[in-house]
Amino acid sequence: MALKGINAYKKGNLKQEIATADPHKITLLLMQGALERMAYAKGCIERKDFAGKAQNLARATAIIVSLRDSLDMEVGGQLSENLAALYNFMIERLTDASVQNSLLIMDEVINLMLPIKNAWADIPEDAKQEAYEAQRQKRQAAV
Repeated sequence: MALKGINAYKKGNLKQEIATADPHKITLLLMQGALERMAYAKGCIERKDFAGKAQNLARATAIIVSLRDSLDMEVGGQLSENLAALYNFMIERLTDASVQNSLLIMDEVINLMLPIKNAWADIPEDAKQEAYEAQRQKRQAAV
């Protein structure tokens, strides 16, 4: 019973955090969510909870698809193309992990996502502000 209350609190807290977050923070939260879902899926594989594994891998995959689809190929150029290819590879490997119930493949994908998340978290504030301003100007020019 107490776990339900904790989970409800965490969900409410996450909703509040997302509502007030900038795009950089939202991307960071998505990456963290994908990593958490992959960790949960690993636990499910270990416990032979195949329904839980499927649910968590589906959520992790959906998050990675969202990250891939949010890339701005015009602005990001080669970096965005490389990230898109890496996200596609992660999605393929998560499918392989699901079919094979492979903890090794899960670790592979986690070890691909972690440096991206860490690098994203380390982006300096002034670089973030510059990117937001460029995006804002691009949107205004389109209108």
